[in-house]
Amino acid sequence: MSTVVVVGSQWGDEGKGKITDYLAQKANVVVRSQGGNNAGHTITFGGEKFALRSIPSGIFNPNIKNVMANGMVINPKQMLEELAGLEARGITKYQLFVSNRAHIVLPYHQDLDGAYEQFKGDKKIGTTKRGIGPTYADKVNRIGIRIADLVDPKLFKKALEDTLPIKNKELEMLGLKTYTVDEIFNEYSEYGKKIKPFVCDTSLLLEEELEKNSKILFEGAQGVMLCIDHGTYPYVTSSSPTGASVPLNCGIAPSYINNVLGICKAYTTRVGEGPFPTELDGNLANYIRERGHEYGTVTKRPRRVGWLDCVALNYARRVSGINYLSLMLFDVLSGLDKVKICYAYELDGKKINTIPATLDELERVKPLYVEMDGWKEDITHVTSFSELPVNAQKYLRKVEELTKSEIVIFSVGPDRLQTIELKEFFK
Repeated sequence: MSTVVVVGSQWGDEGKGKITDYLAQKANVVVRSQGGNNAGHTITFGGEKFALRSIPSGIFNPNIKNVMANGMVINPKQMLEELAGLEARGITKYQLFVSNRAHIVLPYHQDLDGAYEQFKGDKKIGTTKRGIGPTYADKVNRIGIRIADLVDPKLFKKALEDTLPIKNKELEMLGLKTYTVDEIFNEYSEYGKKIKPFVCDTSLLLEEELEKNSKILFEGAQGVMLCIDHGTYPYVTSSSPTGASVPLNCGIAPSYINNVLGICKAYTTRVGEGPFPTELDGNLANYIRERGHEYGTVTKRPRRVGWLDCVALNYARRVSGINYLSLMLFDVLSGLDKVKICYAYELDGKKINTIPATLDELERVKPLYVEMDGWKEDITHVTSFSELPVNAQKYLRKVEELTKSEIVIFSVGPDRLQTIELKEFFK
C-alpha cells in the first residue's frame, strides 16, 4: 500500500490523531486534507501529550514531509502559534509544506461565526466559533483570500480592498465591529512573511511523491457524520471529511485513493448539537466519559456519549469508501457487566438500516441493540487479539459482522505501544 486515507467514521474525536501518528512512522508524507483549527488531534508518546489543531500529525518526525493541502482553511496567526508551541517543546526539525491555494481565516470570519451562532438561538449548530464556516462560505462565494495572496503584499492588499467592503456591510448589519484594510494588512502581512518559506503548489509536490511510490498518509478533521453533504445536516462541519473528498482537497487523481481506514471508538461520542440515537445519560454515560477522558481537544467541552452505532458506521463506510476499521479506546468498556451495539433503527414501526436525510426522522428513530456480556479484565497491556478476554474478542467479531468490515487495528490505551495492528500497512 502506497497511500492510506485515515477518516473518522463517527462524529469526530475518534482517535484519528493517534492512528495517524502511529502509521506516520512508516510514511514518507502526511497530508492534512481539509478543515481548520476547529478540530484537534491528541497524540501521546514518550509520556508526553501533544494537541495538534491544524498541523499534520507527522510533524514530530523530521524525515516526514507534512502537507497542509488546498482543501484546508488556515488561520495564519494560529498556525504560527502552534509551530512556536511545538518548537518550545523541542520539535524544531520538521518539513512543512503549505498549499498556495488554501484559503485563510481572518478576524472577521471569527466575528461572523460567533454572531451566526448567537442569532440561531436554540437552533445553534455548536461550532467552535473559530471562523471556519464563514471562511468556507467566502470560498464558495468567490470572495475568499488564499495563501497565495497572503504571501504577496500587493495581492494581499488588493484582495482586502476588494473583499472588505462586502464583509464590512455584513458586519454592520449584525452590529459588529468593522475593519480597515490597513488594520488587517499590517498584522497579517507579517504572518505572510513568516509562512512564505513553507508555501508551494502541494498538488505538484504530491504528484511527484506518488510517482516515486512514496508512502503517503492522508488525514482529515472531524468525521463522516459531520460531512457537509452526507452528515446529519445542518449539524455538520463546513467541509467533507470523507475519503471520497481527498482527491479534490489535495489536487490528486481519484485513482490514487484505494485504502481508506475508518477510525471509530468502541462506543460513540458527539460534540455540539444534533441528533444522537444511541446517546446515554446518567451514571453509565459519566463512567464512559471519565474513563475515556471525553472532553474536546480544543474546546474542552464534555462530549456526549452513547453505545456503538453500527447504522452510522455502515453509512460512513458506504459514503466514504472505507475498507478497514480501527477500533479505538477499547479499554474504556472494561468493567461493564453488559455492553450494547446498535445494529438497526426503528422508524415509525419499521426497521431501517441507514441514516434518514431529515432531522425530523433521525430524531424519531429508536436504536435496536444486540446486548453482550462485558469483561472485567484490564486489557491495557495486551499485545495481540488472542490475549483479549473471550468476551472482548466476541465484541470485536460482532462489530466486524455488523459492519461487514475487517478490524485491522484496535487500541487499548493512549500510547503508541498500546496499538495492536492486525494487518500491516505501509509494508
